[in-house]
Amino acid sequence: MPPIPALFTLSVDPKGRIICTQPSQLVYLLTFDSPPDNRLTPAFCSSFVLALNILDRRFPKGTVVTTSAIPKFYSNGLDYESAVKSKTFFSDSLYPLWRRLLTYPMPTVALINGHAFAGGLMTAMMHDYRFMNPHRGFLCLNELEFGAPLMPPMSSIFRQKLPNPNTYRTMVLEARRFNALEALQEGIVDGLGMVQEVLKFVQELKLVEKAKSGVYRKLKMEMWRETRGYLEDYAGSEKKIKEELEWEKRKEAKQEESVVEWERLKSRNGPKL
Repeated sequence: MPPIPALFTLSVDPKGRIICTQPSQLVYLLTFDSPPDNRLTPAFCSSFVLALNILDRRFPKGTVVTTSAIPKFYSNGLDYESAVKSKTFFSDSLYPLWRRLLTYPMPTVALINGHAFAGGLMTAMMHDYRFMNPHRGFLCLNELEFGAPLMPPMSSIFRQKLPNPNTYRTMVLEARRFNALEALQEGIVDGLGMVQEVLKFVQELKLVEKAKSGVYRKLKMEMWRETRGYLEDYAGSEKKIKEELEWEKRKEAKQEESVVEWERLKSRNGPKL
């Protein structure tokens, strides 16, 4: 089968690109190729948003599928050290991408061809549906392993979309890696397969017709109001987090005082305590 010609190609600095093809009528396939592992850098997020804007503004409504040209990775998440050092990465790069996906006026499907870790999995969760390669890759929230807290929209998207809260607990507090079959059983993904299986899924659910009435985006804006609110009010969320951290510090100080007092009494009264 000859390669499908590209509708357009966008560069991702320094050596990446996003290619848009149309494997079926009104099905737009965005393929990331940003070596080595499709990190969510400002350049990647900007090109991703632009690709979504082009499809929304210049092409007939249909269904958008995203995947990776790198077999091992769908996305390996943020460049964490760079992200936390930047004052604008979350407000100007990552959150606008996630909000665009979450409220996109067409159905979206993340075709997870390889590993999707941390922010990479969160990006897939911002899609309406998820399919996973049955033979390769793990899904994982590994923030526990590298000492990173979950910010409000990073947490709320799983609370809103996972059918079982125990799955979320396992993901966050155990950093468990889910293979494709486990991800399907837990409701993290909607199906297993690659492009042909996704196209069949799109056809069975008649997804290319869903945006025709013009209300698809409005429905999603209300469905995901909690996560959308966090994405839109980054400054407010940051202020709330700082207030909570200060409150925790005060509580920890009181807890330490109580333990010191217990130790003092124990030392004075002997082994009875």
